[in-house]
Amino acid sequence: MPSPPTSPLPSATALASPFRGPSHSPSVHPQFRNKVVCILTCRHCQTAICHRGMKAILLGDTRVELYSTDTPPSQVQLVDKDYVTRNCRCKIRDVACLTCGNIVGYHVTQPCDTCLEACNNGHFWMFLSQEISCSERLGKNSQILLWGQLPPKEKDAAENHNDLYRWLVSRPAEPSR
Repeated sequence: MPSPPTSPLPSATALASPFRGPSHSPSVHPQFRNKVVCILTCRHCQTAICHRGMKAILLGDTRVELYSTDTPPSQVQLVDKDYVTRNCRCKIRDVACLTCGNIVGYHVTQPCDTCLEACNNGHFWMFLSQEISCSERLGKNSQILLWGQLPPKEKDAAENHNDLYRWLVSRPAEPSR
């Protein structure tokens, strides 16, 4: 398993609004309703990590692109201890893929006041773009699904198992690196 990043990452909330409710069309801030929903897989072993991903940029360094989600992914595990980022006072902890053990991102375990007050999307599970592969999620009508069309997290988790399985079975294999 690779070692965690040598320098702590800046606070990891994606640019967005400070929205605090379930992610479905009426409640998603207008800034995010047209963002594509992503299926995120581990780049190392192709394990499906998340079916509610969003492409984002780091608040602390807007040159850094990553992915985020609003639900705790079932295919990752928190590792090591919390640490404080270098650009703010957020506490974060690395997350590793349960299948291969590689660090694929981190969880903001305690956001700082500065980041909570900034424009953010309320997501606290972050994935590093160099560790994750991204595919567009399709809705029931086989059209690209947007965040404004997502059902609430609880309903989406129950409905999406069959859709995720069909996606995994039908997707082309990625070339080995």
